[in-house]
Amino acid sequence: MKRLILFFILASSICQAQELQRFNPDTVLTIRLDSAVSIKGERINVQMFINKVTSDTSFYEAFRKMKQYSFTAENRIFTFDKKNRVEGKIYRKIFHNNQGKYKMQYLAKQDSGKLFKKNGKYQLYTVEMFDYIFMNAYNSDFVKSAPTTSGDKKGNESYKDKLKTLLFTPGRPVKGVPLIGSKTEIFSPNMRQYYDYTFFSGSYLDTIPIYTFKVKVKDDLSGWTKSGLMIKELNTIFDKRNMQILGRSVTMNYGNMVFDFDVKMNIEMGYFDQGETILPTKITYEGNWDVPFKKEERASFLILHKGYKKEH
Repeated sequence: MKRLILFFILASSICQAQELQRFNPDTVLTIRLDSAVSIKGERINVQMFINKVTSDTSFYEAFRKMKQYSFTAENRIFTFDKKNRVEGKIYRKIFHNNQGKYKMQYLAKQDSGKLFKKNGKYQLYTVEMFDYIFMNAYNSDFVKSAPTTSGDKKGNESYKDKLKTLLFTPGRPVKGVPLIGSKTEIFSPNMRQYYDYTFFSGSYLDTIPIYTFKVKVKDDLSGWTKSGLMIKELNTIFDKRNMQILGRSVTMNYGNMVFDFDVKMNIEMGYFDQGETILPTKITYEGNWDVPFKKEERASFLILHKGYKKEH
């Protein structure tokens, strides 16, 4: 049960939480909003965006399609002590070669600081799950079926399944996580009283016209009510020209007698193959979480994917 709770907190972090007073690797500004005024139109409305977010499968497909390409990934991981001083660093530059039988080739591999236990395993569960999810995802993790929360899987397969639900189908309940499973249902009739749903016009990477659909906790709620809402903000980026999802971030902050966390994660996509295919280009994570009888974990990740080449 402890592993399940710890995993959920990491998985929850598709996030863009409040600023943490420490090093933040995500310094690239890729989105510009034209104004803070919601757009109004007969065909463009909040319910349309909710339907798109809850039914979309293309975001998941973008990750699955990585297996058809060779590409280079640069992964940077930073861990921190309680005073937010850098405690450990991991750098990996990896060439994922999908020409013929898949091969993962390390171009650079550097570690420093406090990272590993005596048995060779990572000290932080956050880093262990990062390595497990993002390293294996390139090889065999993403399959044709969309993410589910059926509860049939066990162990790490179950944990990965819950992560996929949060990343690719936000708004659905995450089964099997005590105290917080239903708190992810931000589009349910009961939860709508606590959130504002708005959308804005803007640009992505300076050239792509987009809509940003924002789900945010209402400002006029009491502090007690806000503290009981786990998802503080969810943003989804849509290409205006075809309504394809190009990015997603979620702000999450929650605490109870069992654990507390404050995390953020952001995923961005780009067009490849003359604009025919959408693939992941940047993933960032930053967060703190604390569970009884475990060391408080603080970490930041930056993942960049470059040089996609279609392999036949």
